[in-house]
Amino acid sequence: MSTEDPALEVRGLTRVLGGRPVVDGVDLTVAAGQVTCLLGPSGCGKSTTLRLIAGLDRADDGEIRLSGRTVEGPGVHLPPEERGVGLMFQDFALFPHLTVAQNVGFGLAGSRAEKAARVAELLERVALSGYGDMHPHQLSGGEQQRVALARALAPRPKVLLMDEPFSGLDNRLRDGIRDDTLAVLKAEGTAVLLVTHEPDEAMRMADSIALMRGGRIVQMAAPYNLYTAPADRDAAAFFSDVNQLAATVEGALCDTPFGQFLAPGLADGTEVEIVFRPQHVRLDFDREGRGPAPTPAEGVPARGVVERARFMGRESLVEFTMADGSTRVTATVPAIFLPKPGTPLWLSIRRDRCFVFPKARDA
Repeated sequence: MSTEDPALEVRGLTRVLGGRPVVDGVDLTVAAGQVTCLLGPSGCGKSTTLRLIAGLDRADDGEIRLSGRTVEGPGVHLPPEERGVGLMFQDFALFPHLTVAQNVGFGLAGSRAEKAARVAELLERVALSGYGDMHPHQLSGGEQQRVALARALAPRPKVLLMDEPFSGLDNRLRDGIRDDTLAVLKAEGTAVLLVTHEPDEAMRMADSIALMRGGRIVQMAAPYNLYTAPADRDAAAFFSDVNQLAATVEGALCDTPFGQFLAPGLADGTEVEIVFRPQHVRLDFDREGRGPAPTPAEGVPARGVVERARFMGRESLVEFTMADGSTRVTATVPAIFLPKPGTPLWLSIRRDRCFVFPKARDA
């Protein structure tokens, strides 16, 4: 393996089932010590991609390389046990008749002393020292998850594949266990490919996110870049609720209730969607019908009337009908803000937080 070889490299990976490509030309790389999240809705091909990389299923086309070695490709299909990857699934798959220590050490090579030392090292790393003689049924869900993690890491795999590993855990415990797991993975220096359908989980854990839809990776970037520069409307909407304004391009501009927006590179007559998130809407009370002065950053204020307001715990959600009677806009406001239905307010949106996309075909 050269210093340039990534721990995992996938090129043109394709799997066809029932005449339909469920994985369609997937490309991705994961470096040692990096956590990459394969993120997308249920049924988009995430788990099938993971199974192909693990060797549990066979690709119809494409290539998979692990530490520079081809394990899947034309004329090549190494079985899972010869790939040297770690696997961790949502059901943990612990052996109920074995103790915690026996589960972690299952399949380890080396002398008895070497295996015992590795098991003890990992149990300490996952904060389960002293649990070695217990059985899985005596542990909480979070403790079982940590045993499964220790077992997956015990052979020192260069690549660890994780399929929704936190989905069975209580919501109150999940964030802490994710953080603990991430610390262990970073300490081991393992390359991780984590499958999830939860954007919050991907944002919390990933160095890089590969957003998947319909068997394809539509965008791959660091979490911040994916959130602030989405590839299309659906990519923006996957991470949060969004507002949409419909408009038509004329002279590289499009008119909206909030003034004109630039639409460079789009031909006149192109229908577009201007997408922005509720947290980027600024509210001002109606002052006898006079709105705040326009600013370069926020453009022209538009008048809306409150339809309803709800307190969501950390923020309030306020829904508006705009002056044209058909446009709906939602705003989020920190803490408690519950104006009565019918209250007129002025709304402004930051231009640098708006995205202009050609209208989606299914919109």
